[in-house]
Amino acid sequence: MTRTLGIVTVGQAPRDDIAALFAAHAPAGTKVVLRGALDGLSDDEVDRLQPENGADTLYTRLRGVRDVRLSKKAVTVRSPAALAKLRDDGCDVLVYACTGEFPPMVNDEGVLFPSRVLNGLATGLLPQGRLGLLVPLVEQSEKLASKWARPGLEVVVEALAPSAGADEAVVVGRRLAAQRPDLVAMDCMSYTPQTKGWIKQTLDVPALLAITATGRVLREMLD
Repeated sequence: MTRTLGIVTVGQAPRDDIAALFAAHAPAGTKVVLRGALDGLSDDEVDRLQPENGADTLYTRLRGVRDVRLSKKAVTVRSPAALAKLRDDGCDVLVYACTGEFPPMVNDEGVLFPSRVLNGLATGLLPQGRLGLLVPLVEQSEKLASKWARPGLEVVVEALAPSAGADEAVVVGRRLAAQRPDLVAMDCMSYTPQTKGWIKQTLDVPALLAITATGRVLREMLD
């Protein structure tokens, strides 16, 4: 029986990069449908959705080609409609393709949130120690370090834009390695396996990539 995977991105469709990575982890024949929380908005309308502060800041690659900062509040308001459309599309499993933490939303019942996958893996692999955290934007550092904080865990943060090239990734990876983390979490859905490969050149510890970790959980749900 053909299964259908529904994906919501915090930006706009298409996001062929995200859809392709999830499809690669899904069972053969799985149909993938992706919608964006900001679908239907012009570039000017998207650019007006500016964050109020660091805690309200989300990063995404708009349609996979343009880096943008967005207001988390504005994205949250528009997300239930995208989830509802995916349910109308007949999707069997839904994933909200962002590693941020979100308040309860209408239509989010049974939706897989990658932040829970990534945090659960990190907690299981590193009950205590030093976690290296990669985030897209410097202004997110304090908020995301607080999100990951728990007793017995020290969090060290470096910022790396997911659109960065190999040279910049290696420099940031070396800065992170100098802080001697026991595990690294790459806290953004726009980081790719290629980005992870560049970072791993500088590290001798495991690195968790949000999109592939979530993809493997989805495989279990769809099989």
